[in-house]
Amino acid sequence: MTLRHRIGQGIDFHRLAEGRELWLGGVHLVSSVGCVAHSDGDALIHAICDALLGAAGLNDIGYHFPDTSEELKNIDSKILLRRTVELISAKGYRIVNIDSTVCLESPRLAPYIESMRNTLAETVGINPDSVAVKATTTEKMGFTGRGEGVIAMAVCLIADMIPDNI
Repeated sequence: MTLRHRIGQGIDFHRLAEGRELWLGGVHLVSSVGCVAHSDGDALIHAICDALLGAAGLNDIGYHFPDTSEELKNIDSKILLRRTVELISAKGYRIVNIDSTVCLESPRLAPYIESMRNTLAETVGINPDSVAVKATTTEKMGFTGRGEGVIAMAVCLIADMIPDNI
């Protein structure tokens, strides 16, 4: 049997505004600003969903979870990620690994990285060692540098599901 491996990449952007909660990687961050979005605005999870869906040839997050759906208003993005895993599983794929980067000027993400890795791994059902979350800034340049928004990028590798007895 030939094992199929497929790579997908995803990117998401959200504006930041006062009076919103900031969620990244399924973790609530202490911040005076949060993402403006139809859901909870978790740009990292949205980028991961897009990477997984793209790898499986399943369109994008907006196709499956439109921002016009009242059912999805303020939804926890971990639910979207679990549903995404169900979609790729239905096509016979499993997640091998996730590599991601968040570009945000403030707050600093270092204190949250381990919690994000563990939350993402638990949500998709893989080992935390197979999830990377990295953080960077734009050195005060552009909309992220001015604190107006966040960018999240992800690359995922998926492969055929193979029974344990093979």
